[in-house]
Amino acid sequence: MASSKKTLALFALLSTLMAAPALAQTPQMSSPATPTAPAKPTAPSAPVAGPPNAAKGALIDLNSASPAELDALPGIGSARAAAIVKGRPYRGKDELVSKKIIPQSVYDGIKDKIIAKQK
Repeated sequence: MASSKKTLALFALLSTLMAAPALAQTPQMSSPATPTAPAKPTAPSAPVAGPPNAAKGALIDLNSASPAELDALPGIGSARAAAIVKGRPYRGKDELVSKKIIPQSVYDGIKDKIIAKQK
């Protein structure tokens, strides 16, 4: 008899636990005094054409940028901007490090913002 009471109590506990998630997911009834409008679905945004960096802004060309444009880059001051202009032409943007114009840490911060276009 004690065994059947334990089984019945266990069954009641399990059935309550199994019903709890279903009860938690039932929608709450809102009060009729404050009706809410259904949310309008938003249209998905169109993909941006071009290279991934185009959305961030135009790339600065090392071979044609003015010293003021170069100075606006993070970690590049007027002295480094002048050194970049003096070291032209560049075949690749990584030449800024290989020619020892800027340190690797500064290059890592600006490499996604610059390009070395060929004429």
